[in-house]
Amino acid sequence: MSISNVCVYCGASHGSNPAFTHAAQELGQEIARRNLTLVFGGGSVGLMGAVADSTLANGGKAIGVITELLRDKELAHQRLTRLDVVRTMHERKFAMAELAHAFIVLPGGYGTLDEMFEIIAWAQLGIHGKPIALLNTHRFFDPLWAFLDHAEEAGFLRLKHRNSIILEESPAALVSRILEADRKAVAHFPSRR
Repeated sequence: MSISNVCVYCGASHGSNPAFTHAAQELGQEIARRNLTLVFGGGSVGLMGAVADSTLANGGKAIGVITELLRDKELAHQRLTRLDVVRTMHERKFAMAELAHAFIVLPGGYGTLDEMFEIIAWAQLGIHGKPIALLNTHRFFDPLWAFLDHAEEAGFLRLKHRNSIILEESPAALVSRILEADRKAVAHFPSRR
C-alpha cells in the first residue's frame, strides 16, 4: 500500500515556543507539496489548526475527525476537505487510525501522548505496520526518548520496536523518511461493533 494519507497527532494549543507553530506550518506545506492528504483531529485551534491551515493554503487536502462534543464547542475547522463527526474519543482515534497510512506526532499534551502511545502499542502488537514518526521540534521529544531508553534498559521495551520509530527535527526530512519506510503498511483493526 502506498502512503497517501498521513495522520498528524498534535496539540490543541500553540505551546510556549513559536518554533512549534512554525514547524507545524512547514509540515503542512510538505504534506501538500508531496500530494498527501492530512488526517487529523479536526480542530481549528493550536498546532492542529496550524497544520491544517498550512496544508489547505498550499493546495493540499485535509480530513478532520472530531467528536460531537468538540464540534459543538465550536472548535471544528470549517474549511476542510472533509469533516467526519463521531460520538466518542475512542471512535475518533479509531477512525483516524483507519484512514491513515502513516502517523506523525508533533508536540502536544496528554491527548497527543495518548494517541502516540496507543498507535505505537498497536504497532508492537502487530495490529498495523504503518510508519510512525516524531517531529522533534526544538528537541521537544528528547526527554521522552531518554525515558524510552530507560524503559528499554529496564527490560520493558524491545529495541526492535523502539528502532522502528522515526525521529527527525526537519519536517521535510521526516516526510521523506516516512515515504521511504520499507514497511508493509497493513492493518488488522478490529471491527467498530
